[in-house]
Amino acid sequence: MITLTENVKVLPQKTALSEVERLDQDLYHHFNDKFYLDLSLSRSIVSFQANKTREVYRWYKFKEAFSASLVEYLLEKYKIACGTILDPFAGSGTALFAAIAQGINADGIELLPIGQQIINTKKILALEFTKDDFNTLKRWSLEQPWKKSVLRTPLNELRITKDAYPEQTKESIERYLGTCEQENERIQAVLRFALLCILESVSYTRKDGQYLRWDYRSGRRQGKKPFNKGTILSFEKAISNKIDEIIFDLQTRGKQKTLFPSKHSHGKINLYSGSCLDVLPTIPAGTYDAIITSPPYCNRYDYTRTYALELALQGINEQELVHLRQQMLSCTVENRAKDLLKMNPQWRKAITAADHQELLQAILKYLDDQKVQGMLNNNGIPRMVRGYFYEMACVIAECSRVLNPKSLLFMVNDNVRYAGASISVDMILSDIAEKLGFHVENILVLPNGKGNSSQQMGKHGRELLRKCVYVWRKTR
Repeated sequence: MITLTENVKVLPQKTALSEVERLDQDLYHHFNDKFYLDLSLSRSIVSFQANKTREVYRWYKFKEAFSASLVEYLLEKYKIACGTILDPFAGSGTALFAAIAQGINADGIELLPIGQQIINTKKILALEFTKDDFNTLKRWSLEQPWKKSVLRTPLNELRITKDAYPEQTKESIERYLGTCEQENERIQAVLRFALLCILESVSYTRKDGQYLRWDYRSGRRQGKKPFNKGTILSFEKAISNKIDEIIFDLQTRGKQKTLFPSKHSHGKINLYSGSCLDVLPTIPAGTYDAIITSPPYCNRYDYTRTYALELALQGINEQELVHLRQQMLSCTVENRAKDLLKMNPQWRKAITAADHQELLQAILKYLDDQKVQGMLNNNGIPRMVRGYFYEMACVIAECSRVLNPKSLLFMVNDNVRYAGASISVDMILSDIAEKLGFHVENILVLPNGKGNSSQQMGKHGRELLRKCVYVWRKTR
């Protein structure tokens, strides 16, 4: 494994980039017949956008999710109709719920409490919600009992969420929380979930990938140009609309006697809470018939910041927030290096596969050189990129182990670019996968690529980056 030392020989940028580009072309020739431009895949279907108009899936805007339509497309195209699937980065549970609607059992692993709550609340609504519960939810919509209540539950805040709401909105949230605690556990879960769904719309903030962006009306100074997020909804309007949306979808689906209509008998969902690096090694080999997932991208997004309002509402404190950030797959510059062999000595083969991936090592060497020269806008980038690929190698090894022979793994991911170097995440991970028990059947390419960041364009020019769905089959 190449690491940064005091004796690093720094190459001129053009020479180092040329070496990266040469190795990238070599790998492209290796995978050339695997790339397939799939016109059925659009950016909306491989993102949350296609969920915006779908009942149930639209309740919470989990921007990093793929759509239920993508899961349905993959299951049909590759003729997966039974057994059990896994999503080791379950997020809001799209893959899980789309699978059970096809009669397929689904296991998910999710680290963030926000994803866990979304999945568990949908399970309650699908399996445990009674007619009386439904009538109570309608009463909340009609009567808005929190407005007359003297009960208040203080709103938990983190440093990065302090003063995130207008004062009147904060008071309404606290009355809402205090009042909903008088209901049974199922109603409480749904009402708190509805609140999670609207936090951003009633706050001064907007999710912006690496951080929360603050509206100028908050009084917080952020950046040179004041940010105006537009209309900030009143709490009463936002929460009533969300509860009404849930009621409408429940009524519509209720006519079909299930939240997730299916022509088949329904599958079952099981959710593991925690990091997939911790959970996967505890799962017996050969458990699953397919894996459908989208890991965090290597794009510096810090989900503990973008979902800070939701995490604060769930009672997460400062120490727990930092712990969550470090447990995540390395995808942000604040992730410290994980001692992977100490975590699991069985990962030596996976680490060796990453050590011997030439393109990856050239990229890491280039980024280390750029760090020495002071050319990076954040010195944590080399550590993040290194951690991302080595941890993903371990995840891939575990996915191979828990899959049945000849079973498929589908992965949605984006290529990225740092310091002018395009990083072909699709080919690097596919090459590592070939060394860890997979055959690369296809790399399905979206018709429209993704533009690199404005900062990268300003310094290095515009370059479209591939967005793909990888299709790997376990060899034996």
